[in-house]
Amino acid sequence: MTASHIARNLSEVRQQIDTCCAQYQRNSTDVTLLAVSKTKPAELLQAAYDAGQRDFGENYLQESLDKQRELADLEINWHFIGPIQSNKTRAIAENFQWVHSVDRLKIARRLSEQRPTDLPPLNICLQVNISAEESKSGVTVEELPNLAREVAALPNLNMRGLMAIPAPADTLATQREPLAKLRKAIEALKAEHPQLDTLSMGMSGDLEAAIAEGSTMVRIGTAIFGARDYSSVS
Repeated sequence: MTASHIARNLSEVRQQIDTCCAQYQRNSTDVTLLAVSKTKPAELLQAAYDAGQRDFGENYLQESLDKQRELADLEINWHFIGPIQSNKTRAIAENFQWVHSVDRLKIARRLSEQRPTDLPPLNICLQVNISAEESKSGVTVEELPNLAREVAALPNLNMRGLMAIPAPADTLATQREPLAKLRKAIEALKAEHPQLDTLSMGMSGDLEAAIAEGSTMVRIGTAIFGARDYSSVS
């Protein structure tokens, strides 16, 4: 994958976002493209940055920290989007601007306590298991109000919204069903938490459905960087 390939792929994804936004009467400036760069080397992130990309999503902590050191001179917004273990919260709190995968109070408390006070509050999304899959992380919609109330009270965190990874579906209509549940969930929460402004949902396969249901941040990886190589991931 060359720099020119990355630039072309980014252009095509942005055009797809623009087209979907126009179709569903949305402003494309309200949808942030998050480039999911897990398993990809720093030089490909550099190529994406040179093509105008600023937000990058990472799942694996050590790999991401290595890339952050390599790209320290770039003004990148780093998003942690993977499962969070307790022994990794300090490094996440110290090195990321966003965390999309907070699904329990213990993790939120640790992120709050370990966020350096000289940094802005850490932007977080609560992860919802919107399709009720046993293999997926996230709280249920029923558990969400209590967790949101507890997390909102923590210092050093800025609770921005919700994130979900719904079960795969084959049609636009079936893709939209769980995403609509997430949209309704954040609308309900806004009565108590009016600052919520982020719906992190939508990937390459359900981008249109996500934009139709109000996504404000779409997480796109393969369509930008090509197929992933997991052989080097520990």
